[in-house]
Amino acid sequence: MDDVIIIGGSFAGLAAALQLGRARRKVTVLDTGLPRNRFAGRSHGLLGHDHKPPLDILAEARQQLARYPAITLVNTRADSISGGIDDFSVLTDNGESLGAHRLILSYGITDQMPDVPGFAEGWGTSIVPCPYCDGFEVAGQHWGLVWSGPQSQNQVRLFPDWTDRLTVFADGHDIPPDIRADLARRNIPVVDGRITEIARHGGHNATLKLNVGPDVAVDILFAHPRNKPSANLHESLGLATANTPLGIVLKVDERRETSMPGIYAAGDLTNPLIPSVTTASWQGAMAGIFAQQSMLA
Repeated sequence: MDDVIIIGGSFAGLAAALQLGRARRKVTVLDTGLPRNRFAGRSHGLLGHDHKPPLDILAEARQQLARYPAITLVNTRADSISGGIDDFSVLTDNGESLGAHRLILSYGITDQMPDVPGFAEGWGTSIVPCPYCDGFEVAGQHWGLVWSGPQSQNQVRLFPDWTDRLTVFADGHDIPPDIRADLARRNIPVVDGRITEIARHGGHNATLKLNVGPDVAVDILFAHPRNKPSANLHESLGLATANTPLGIVLKVDERRETSMPGIYAAGDLTNPLIPSVTTASWQGAMAGIFAQQSMLA
C-alpha cells in the first residue's frame, strides 16, 4: 500500500510528489499526460523557468523525481475511488487496484471551448486568458477582450499596465449602462454583436468576424471560457465544491484537505482566482507536506 496516491501529474501533482519523496514516503502519481497548459508555447512567470515550454518543464521535473526511489510515476487514468482514510482504493483504467493511506487530487480542469470556428485552434497562442502569463510579450499592442460577465471589468482595470489599446467585444452580453460609461471614460471601444469566427494571421493576431458590422483585428485576444474539472472523481466522492464565475472548484481548508478526511487537493482544481504554474506548484507542495504530516504517529 502507498502512503499517498496522487491523481494528476502536472505541476501541482509533481510538486506534491517531490515533497513526499523527499520525506521518503511511498507515493504513486497517476497521470494522463494532458496538462491544461499543453496548448501554450511558453510558460511565463515561473522563477527559474521563465519563457520555457511547459511540457519541457514537466519533462525535466519528472527526470528529477527519478532520483527518489519512493516515487512511482504511472501513465494511466484513475477511474474510481472507494474506501476512506488509511484505506483508500483507486481503480485505474487498466483494471489495476491501488491502495493508499491518503489521496491528493490534482487532476486540474478543462477549458470548454465555445462553438466558434477558430477559437479552439487559436487557444494558447492568439487567444489567451491571463495577462500575467502572456501580457509582457504583447505589451503595447492592440488587445481584445471577450466580455464574459462582471469579472471582465476587473480585467479592464488590469490591462493598462500592459497596453493602452484595448477593444471589448460584448459577444451578446448585456453590458450595463454604468459599465459602458466607465469603458467610455477609459476610451475603450465596445463592439456589439456575437463573434461568429476567429481567424489567425500570424503568431499573435486574431481577426474577429461578427454577426453584425465589419471584421475587427487585434494583436492578441483575451478570453475566459468556462471550465470544468477534467475528471469527475470528486462527484462520486461527494466532495464539497464552490461555484465560481467560470466553473466549479473543490473546497479545501487551510491544510489543503477536502471535505473528506484524508483527501487533499491542489492546483487549478481548487483555484478560482488566478490559476498559474507558480500557484499550482505551491499548492501541490503544501498538499504533499500536509498529507505527510497527517500520517505522523
